[in-house]
Amino acid sequence: MVAEKKKVDFTVGKIFIKLLLFVLPIMATNLLQMFYNAADMMVVSLSSEANAVGAIGTTTSFVHFIVNVFIGFSVGANVVVAKHIGANDREKTQRAVHTSLIMALIFGFVGAGLGIAVSRPILKAMGNTGSLLSLAVTYTYIYFLGVPFLALTNYLIAIFRAKGDAKTPLIVLSVAGLINVLLNFFFVVVVGLSVEGVAIATSVANLLSFIVLLWKLRKDKDFTTFSLKRLKIERKSFGEIVRIGLPAAIQGGLFSLSNMLIQSSIVTVNNNLCPPNIDYQPVVNGSAAAGNIEGFVYTSMNAVYQGAITFTSQNMGAKKPERVKPIMYNSFLLTSIIGLTMALLVMLLKTPLLALYGVKAGAEGRLEALAMETANIRLWFICVPYFLCGLMEVCTGVLRGLGRSLTSTVIALVGSCLLRVIWLLTVFPAKQTLEMIFVCYPITWILTTLVAFIVIQLLLKKLRKEQE
Repeated sequence: MVAEKKKVDFTVGKIFIKLLLFVLPIMATNLLQMFYNAADMMVVSLSSEANAVGAIGTTTSFVHFIVNVFIGFSVGANVVVAKHIGANDREKTQRAVHTSLIMALIFGFVGAGLGIAVSRPILKAMGNTGSLLSLAVTYTYIYFLGVPFLALTNYLIAIFRAKGDAKTPLIVLSVAGLINVLLNFFFVVVVGLSVEGVAIATSVANLLSFIVLLWKLRKDKDFTTFSLKRLKIERKSFGEIVRIGLPAAIQGGLFSLSNMLIQSSIVTVNNNLCPPNIDYQPVVNGSAAAGNIEGFVYTSMNAVYQGAITFTSQNMGAKKPERVKPIMYNSFLLTSIIGLTMALLVMLLKTPLLALYGVKAGAEGRLEALAMETANIRLWFICVPYFLCGLMEVCTGVLRGLGRSLTSTVIALVGSCLLRVIWLLTVFPAKQTLEMIFVCYPITWILTTLVAFIVIQLLLKKLRKEQE
């Protein structure tokens, strides 16, 4: 008989060291995923299509809208599985694991179908025209065909992280990502494809990740062991995952919706500054390149958000709410260190980094110079103060770990999403500049963090009174 693996316990001991050791593999995993996604845009810049980078960039917010809505429930799977592990309940953990995988399969296929059905009208409504629209639609059609595999991969990652195993996803996604990059070069450089080539490579990589992660979960002899015979939806587990995951899915979707409006505003600025029917859209391409680079900063800090959810969930399952506040403060410290350090590196290396996406300095008045100026403006307004977003995400992670996913969603939607939409519909039309678009990010991060922090303090105070 194979010995059962010992579960990782975050309910005892020093928090910062355990948090750091847990976060580092997640951060490495996220960075590798981000690098491989960035490789799509870097490699596609080598194709013959002038707007290939911009086309993928314009699809990002729309793709994330569909993906976040249907894959956002993986947050619920993380919380529920971690809570049952913290409570040392093997049977409930098993039910949650197998229920979440069925949910991933269903939501993945629904998301794929919906994404393919609405891609063209949505991307056209965002202001894309001509070759930019054609390339963007081609990319999204192929990308969405692989969304079921992406959904299953994300739910499996959530399960591994819930039990404290962040290393397995790191190893699996590292290998799959390397295959993704090699396939990118093959399809774009050797075969001569453009956006369709990188989309195919991404779908293949997601399929491989799913297969290997599921095999590993089947081999692991612990609370989360996968068994085909147990693969069914258990009503109570389903309800728990939906209750926690639905607000996260709605939040992710609506955030992406606001980002779609921001992307549309960027296209508006591009059209205001450039003559019609030009082959190269400088503002769109410059913003897409900078946005992809700043994604490395965000995804690094997002590892702390994942840690905050798992640590808080396990401690609430173990009935140790007194550890939640130290978890939050240690997460604040860690995300600030990561965010500021990463932002500094990006600003120091921005010129060679942007060159990887085909954005280079040009003579004043040329389209290349406008693309570089756009990228610089975006990096200063979003990348430099990005640690504020990290603080906001820690608060939302702690709230979800406390079982207050709906509260977290309402705060985030009003404080960030709604205020951004109001800003873009009122302030931006009066002065249609890139600065007026990007400045709404740090403003909304600060406001949302303050409100969420106050709510957490009140919830913890209530929990202390209930224990007395």
